[in-house]
Amino acid sequence: MKVLVVGGGGREHALVWALKKSKEVKEILCAPGNGGISRIAKTIPEVKGEDIQRIKEIVLKEKIDLVVVGPENPLALGIADELEKEKIPVFGPSKSASQLETSKVFSKRFMEKYDIPTAEFRVFHDPVSAIKFVEEKGVPIVIKADGLAQGKGVYVAHSMEEAGEAISDIMVKKKFGTSGNKVVIEEYLEGEELSYIAIISDGKIIPLLASQDHKRVYDDDTGPNTGGMGAYAPVPFVTEKIEKKIINRIFKRALKGMEKEGIRYRGILYAGLMIVKDEPYVLEFNVRFGDPETQPIVTLMKSDLFPVLFNAATGNFKEEKIEWKEGASLCVIMASSGYPGEYKKGYEIKGLEEVKEGDNLVIFHAGTEFKNGKFYTSGGRVLGVTGVGRDLKEAFEKTYSAVKKITWEGVHYRKDIGRKGLKYLS
Repeated sequence: MKVLVVGGGGREHALVWALKKSKEVKEILCAPGNGGISRIAKTIPEVKGEDIQRIKEIVLKEKIDLVVVGPENPLALGIADELEKEKIPVFGPSKSASQLETSKVFSKRFMEKYDIPTAEFRVFHDPVSAIKFVEEKGVPIVIKADGLAQGKGVYVAHSMEEAGEAISDIMVKKKFGTSGNKVVIEEYLEGEELSYIAIISDGKIIPLLASQDHKRVYDDDTGPNTGGMGAYAPVPFVTEKIEKKIINRIFKRALKGMEKEGIRYRGILYAGLMIVKDEPYVLEFNVRFGDPETQPIVTLMKSDLFPVLFNAATGNFKEEKIEWKEGASLCVIMASSGYPGEYKKGYEIKGLEEVKEGDNLVIFHAGTEFKNGKFYTSGGRVLGVTGVGRDLKEAFEKTYSAVKKITWEGVHYRKDIGRKGLKYLS
């Protein structure tokens, strides 16, 4: 089988890495890919994921058997719909289903309609009424841009000043463009955050391991939101009881809602959750693999990923259980100085050869370029160093030991990824 993975980040490197292990997969292409992916698959750097017409041409020319879509933007533009017109199996939901991620307003109203537990909310079309509402409700409060913002459009305001700045950034300064035409302002929930990701096909569900992302750029969850600075799996506080609530109250209700709306769903459904006193509430839905959650999840996977994705895409889903390794996996994102704001590119990455890679220690590339035999930085999030251990403590030590061997000018990473999970083990 020939597979095309759409995207060029750490998540896509992890997917290519996992798919390459399958005996059923003979060749993998990746558009656009990155420096690291180019070492294990054929990359097409001139074709971006949003260029759906070019993607379609490549798929037909190369006789691709399965397309796996990584990022949200191509899904929002309807890549799955376009490829399915050509009878090409696509792992990724339709444009209409993707509204669960592409519009916070659609998503919150969908949750309200189908009784999916989430924070109380209001929608605003202008900054004046939004600020007035915050003044009435008080802080802390959560302010979200309606549309896609690469994981950076959510603000947790702990003061009126922060709330005013957030509304100004989104609605006045248009930091996220038209994504900020509307805002969702919602109740602040306090508890443990959790990423719960499942493979979905026509109402059937295969849950993946629960994971925990670290969104803020600095240690102790300080600084602005990013696309994610690290993640680990599994999560020690997720009991069987909590997991049943997540499946029954969130995923099954969401899929029933999709069915009632006449929307077929084949792909990933990812619920960003807050666990409050053992009760799960949805902070947001995403319609694709998480980044960086995918990195620890695939390194713990014993089962072959390809048939699961292919069967989901073709409607031959059996709901078979995925086998997992014992232990835990932890991914630390190494980023460019200045990220998630402005940053410089083109720095040589040193020390990669000092890290002994294998199934239990992998360096997933995100923003890298390979030229003249060397790797250079080419993005905000550059590498996702991922280690597997017998438990979270060993995974933490193994990953950070490798991280310390790698450097470039202005490298930045958090030093506390996974500590929130370690406290449950002591």
